[in-house]
Amino acid sequence: MPERSSIFDMIGPVMIGPSSSHTGAVVRIGRCGRQLLGEPVKEAIVTFYNSFARTFEGHGSDRAVLGGLMDFKPDDSRIKEGRKLAEEAGIDFTFKAVPNASDLHPNAIRLQLTGAQQHVEVLGVSRGGGLISIREIDGFACNFNGQSDTLVITARDVSGSVAFLSSIIAHEECNIATMTVSRSARNDIAKLVLELDSTPRPLTVDYIRSVRWVHQVIYLPEPAEWDATAAEKNEKG
Repeated sequence: MPERSSIFDMIGPVMIGPSSSHTGAVVRIGRCGRQLLGEPVKEAIVTFYNSFARTFEGHGSDRAVLGGLMDFKPDDSRIKEGRKLAEEAGIDFTFKAVPNASDLHPNAIRLQLTGAQQHVEVLGVSRGGGLISIREIDGFACNFNGQSDTLVITARDVSGSVAFLSSIIAHEECNIATMTVSRSARNDIAKLVLELDSTPRPLTVDYIRSVRWVHQVIYLPEPAEWDATAAEKNEKG
């Protein structure tokens, strides 16, 4: 089923930079990476593919992704100084360009992020108009747009796990808009991505974290709610 866009998506986001696709969306991909890491970024290897590889410096995508990694919003004026502020924040960053990756989206970015304790690898794409899609997390396939409250759950692939987690969300009276399940091998590790129509209670998220076969739960709030408080909750979790 094709992804739908509203008239507001077509107009584009309120943002800093010349391009909603190459600047605004890149900030959002960077912020998703920061949320998925769950702690401040210490080292970042950023690979730009295809169209991005040819234009990332001219369109400010390099500064935009660093701004996102520092949890700036797309309209934050500090994005213009992204490189300088990232250096001052102690982020060791490296940019790579791969202009001919025929198996990837024309506007794709791979983030390899390391913090004090965690590491995550994220593949994101810019869909135009500031819209994004996260396609991979640590090699697990997924497809979420970062516009809704989202739970990213890493767990052992035990029998009935998907039904059990779905029932917890149902009892919360949260509707699951989309669900992606990807696993490394049968009865091994699985990653579930749940996009929700409403915000789950912290108690519910903490309960899922407490399940013995659940390894990690990352909560990505709806973008309007993305603030330092949300980042701190994930770091503590």
